[in-house]
Amino acid sequence: MTKYLYCIIVALGILNTIDTNAQNKPQGARVKISGIVVEKSSGKPLESAIVSFINLKNNRTTAGAMTNEKGIYEVDVITGTYDVKFEFMSFKTQYIKNKTISNSENLEKIALQEDPSQLQEVIIRNDKTTVEIKLDKKIYNVGKDIMVKGGTVSDVLDNVPSVSVDVEGNVALRGNDNVKVLIDGRLSNAININDALKMIPADAIDKVEVITNPSARYDAEGGAGLINIILKKGKTKGLNGTLMANAGDPENYGINGTLNFKSENFNLFTNQGFAYRKTPGNAFFDSRYLNSDNSTRNYIYEKRDNLQKGNTYNGNFGAEWFLDKSTTWTNTFNYRKNSGNGDNFISYQNFDANRIYKFSNFRNNIEDNSGSNIEFTSNLLKKFKKDGHKLTVDFSASKNNDDISATIYNYQNNSSLSTLDTSKNKQRQNRNTIQADYVLPLQKQSQVEAGYRGNFTNLLTNYQVYNNGVLNNQFTNVLEYIENVNAVYGQFGTKVKKLSMLYGLRFEDSHIEVNQLTSQLYKTKKYNNFFPSATWAYEISDNTNVSLNYSKRINRPRGREINPFNSYSSNINIFQGNPDLNPSLTDAFDIGFLKKWDKLTLSTSLYYNTTKDVVQMIRRETGNFVITVVDGADVITNGVPVVINGGADVITPVMITTPINLAKEYRTGFEFTLNYSPYKWWKLNTNFNFFAINTSGSYAYTNYLNQTIAQNFDNKTNSWSSRVSSKISLPYKIDWQTNFTYNAPQTTAQGKILGIAALNLGFSKDVLKDKATIALNVNDVFNSRKRRMYNFVNGTLDSYQEMQFRVRQINLSFTYRFNKSKNDKDIKPKRDNEQENGGDIPG
Repeated sequence: MTKYLYCIIVALGILNTIDTNAQNKPQGARVKISGIVVEKSSGKPLESAIVSFINLKNNRTTAGAMTNEKGIYEVDVITGTYDVKFEFMSFKTQYIKNKTISNSENLEKIALQEDPSQLQEVIIRNDKTTVEIKLDKKIYNVGKDIMVKGGTVSDVLDNVPSVSVDVEGNVALRGNDNVKVLIDGRLSNAININDALKMIPADAIDKVEVITNPSARYDAEGGAGLINIILKKGKTKGLNGTLMANAGDPENYGINGTLNFKSENFNLFTNQGFAYRKTPGNAFFDSRYLNSDNSTRNYIYEKRDNLQKGNTYNGNFGAEWFLDKSTTWTNTFNYRKNSGNGDNFISYQNFDANRIYKFSNFRNNIEDNSGSNIEFTSNLLKKFKKDGHKLTVDFSASKNNDDISATIYNYQNNSSLSTLDTSKNKQRQNRNTIQADYVLPLQKQSQVEAGYRGNFTNLLTNYQVYNNGVLNNQFTNVLEYIENVNAVYGQFGTKVKKLSMLYGLRFEDSHIEVNQLTSQLYKTKKYNNFFPSATWAYEISDNTNVSLNYSKRINRPRGREINPFNSYSSNINIFQGNPDLNPSLTDAFDIGFLKKWDKLTLSTSLYYNTTKDVVQMIRRETGNFVITVVDGADVITNGVPVVINGGADVITPVMITTPINLAKEYRTGFEFTLNYSPYKWWKLNTNFNFFAINTSGSYAYTNYLNQTIAQNFDNKTNSWSSRVSSKISLPYKIDWQTNFTYNAPQTTAQGKILGIAALNLGFSKDVLKDKATIALNVNDVFNSRKRRMYNFVNGTLDSYQEMQFRVRQINLSFTYRFNKSKNDKDIKPKRDNEQENGGDIPG
């Protein structure tokens, strides 16, 4: 029985008692009684506590109420003398005895204390919906999702409504990859956020918040919005925890544990996880190389087989100290370490213009990687006497090291000649953050808020390439990236009858240094921006709301995007950053509608974003050619290709991909999310997103023949995506979950991305008197999650490519809970800091 069910039963009992004795109720005036119920150990409000008024004349309950999310209750009572009873599941019941009520009044604040004996006797099964839909955000509760058992944060995000993760691990929100990912309300300290998300175990996550139009309190980074990943922390009093072990195919092992001890004065918690994973993947490129008149020059079929193997340790230790009833100080130490290796084997089958096979050459890239991350965070929360009046101060410092070394063999099937290339990539990053937020409630349901945030990042990348032991100066470089962003904000929120309003303004001062130490190219960019935001929300009824939101956002180029030196993953398809990239600025508008019925919740949104200086990847020829000679070695020439061996050689132009600021992008979309529970044993969730993109811009460059090549990148495209999730509770405590996703085709400025469909299945069963759960899930049942696209560069290339980062995955997991029920109700109210406070408007 859940605590909510308990509260409902008690409330129904009260109502029944009141109704039964309606004819016997005392005569007198009806007055309004209100008050607040809080948790004694923290002084924070208790939601859904039961307040009963017991008439002393007949010892019967004649009135009652339930507290709201702020712990406040309000009830009409007929004048008289009562015992007022306050109760909440697993807390000691408290009374106000012989209370004479003659006028409307506020009763004294009641502080309830937890009763450990009740916690031991009651099994709490809180069947909390997997997806909570709110007016300003969506909250995805990870603990109920069978699909992600034994997986990573990337797997979790790929199951969140409105969010998608492509085969390369890139995260997008509503089809837009300009999204900022936060962990516990803070920017991730990882050098590569996509890699970091694959290392954190899914079982370490409590929930994920999706905020499509953040207020001025949040960083302005992320044109599409924010995704906030909230990690598990200890909540239940006493010593408790969980232990989960999993195994899977392809080879995948892991163990993860949480432990928590909470007392009156402090809360100690830790999360420890270790995993070993093999991730096989594959890709192929079927390319037709063109002459200047678009006639065929030759064909190359490129096939890649990837195998990534690695060990990951992820752990944290934290202490939450209740200095007094109004002050909490939390310190957390996080440590993550990973090591592994990868084998990337590439084969090139070469054909002439008539697609007659000539020969093959091969490239084997063997990679070793290791990394470590250390982070310390500290949070101080001070609450004042007035409800909602508070001050929070946060500090974090982190150090991140990533080392990648690669050995690359190149050889030909009909030649004894070969080359040996090696590369080393060392990255060192330091990041410090300090933040302060102050909230002051005003009269008449209004409040003001102000704060400061400073983000200071220093990243040093040392990249070296050797060809047959000789240093390659074309690729070898040292890049220093420094980013200092200071921000202040203020916002005012108020509620007038059914209309809530929030107005905010954020100012960010950015100082960016891109120091290419090898070539002595130094770029400094200083800019400051104002970021206004506004939200209007109107309550049509208790279950129906409409909202209008606006915010201004920014996307700053970083790391790989701005490094002018090339990467060396392929000798014919290379990537080069652009140090002249400017940030993109987005104006985001959103109209939302939320309606709740008994079994159905509907959330819809119509959105419009306009972005200036949008960044887009373009491909062009470099003027370099790889001349592959039959019975000979590769020769790289600069300029017009030469003929070797009587024309028996194969001439392949070297293509470069680079990011540029490309004029404007207009994005319009419509999204809806449905939560539907037709029966107690069946829950359905679906999300649909349609968007249209209009890009306008042109690009011109001078090629190796000193010719000016102009390209028009004006492009109009639309696409849609859908996700359906079904969870069915079968007999014998078995749960069955099915997730289906589909991303529709989409055209690009230089080609087309084809549609992707995928199906996931999961089963779980409670065992050992509900103290443990066994779960089996299959990720990508039909092995269909592949990125497929066509690419056309006029006069150079016409290609089709297919890429699969990870093949079908099967996981079996076992979770054991000690001194803790399957789904403990969070009796410790939320901390009102940034990461868990999405409701900015006073209500």
